[in-house]
Amino acid sequence: MANYRKVKKLSREEAAYIAGIIDGEGTISLTRKHRGEHRQLTVSISSTEPPLLKYVLKVIGAGRITNKRTYRANHTPSVTYAISNRQALAVLEQVRPYLKTYKAKRAQLILRSYIRLTPRNGKYTQAQLKERDIFIEKFLRLNPRRQTLAPAGPD
Repeated sequence: MANYRKVKKLSREEAAYIAGIIDGEGTISLTRKHRGEHRQLTVSISSTEPPLLKYVLKVIGAGRITNKRTYRANHTPSVTYAISNRQALAVLEQVRPYLKTYKAKRAQLILRSYIRLTPRNGKYTQAQLKERDIFIEKFLRLNPRRQTLAPAGPD
């Protein structure tokens, strides 16, 4: 069995600082790494400042930093820090009180339901799959950019 690195216990200041970075430059998402797979929790932060993400990695003690591809010569090279699944859950438990954007609601929903709806062996019952689909839809609706405006009615 793989030996995963444990997420470090963050001080209040570290947790608040990282929450601010996640609020400003990060994402809390449910992503598929491969087509046909179930979605998994990922917390990521993208930046053009590698020292910032090296600091995040050092303080958290888990996750990884990858280079993002630059498609145009005038674009600044950037990097992404990402942490997934149970390790991401451990980070969210610590930073949740300090999140201020819609990501606070996403973190709260994840912390309340993710473990219950994600069996470690990856085997889901039909009832779990249905409940998980509802959970994912709720989660995705918590992004203000995905919300649609109601059609304007007559005044």
